[in-house]
Amino acid sequence: MYEPNVVGDWQEYDEHAGLRVRVHRLEAAEPPRGRDDAAEGLTYFRVRVTVENRGSGHATIHLEDGQIDVRIGRDGESAFIDWRNSQFIEGFDVYPLRRATAVLYAAGPEASLSQVDVQVQLRVDDDWADRRLWAGGIGLHEQTVGPGAVRDGVACQVSNFLRDQAEEGTA
Repeated sequence: MYEPNVVGDWQEYDEHAGLRVRVHRLEAAEPPRGRDDAAEGLTYFRVRVTVENRGSGHATIHLEDGQIDVRIGRDGESAFIDWRNSQFIEGFDVYPLRRATAVLYAAGPEASLSQVDVQVQLRVDDDWADRRLWAGGIGLHEQTVGPGAVRDGVACQVSNFLRDQAEEGTA
């Protein structure tokens, strides 16, 4: 079964030796040049997509409009993409041990931002790579600092799940 990457994970490309990509820093953030009128009533967020070259030669990278798709909420509705504020990678030569990062500003209803899926289709030297998917979310309602943050974190949730599974197996 195919499982999406978690936001922050690197994904290597078999068809382009040495290239890897990741979606990271999914966070609530206002756009630098002001809000788009079409996003009135929506909550803005920012996501970064970084391409790294660990190969021996350079690769020309394209990560432009339409190559990043952002879906939010349980029903996978399309997020509003603020193209004016976003920064893409357009024909950039990434040399060995170098990186290039695209920054995408998007918006959606605050209640839907706890589940965000980002799909990326990289173009390398005019060849299309396979699509890759990352899943994550923005915890706008969660407390990020304080004693309760660790107790309610993902590690604690996984631990509780495993404990419950073990108890069901013995019952």
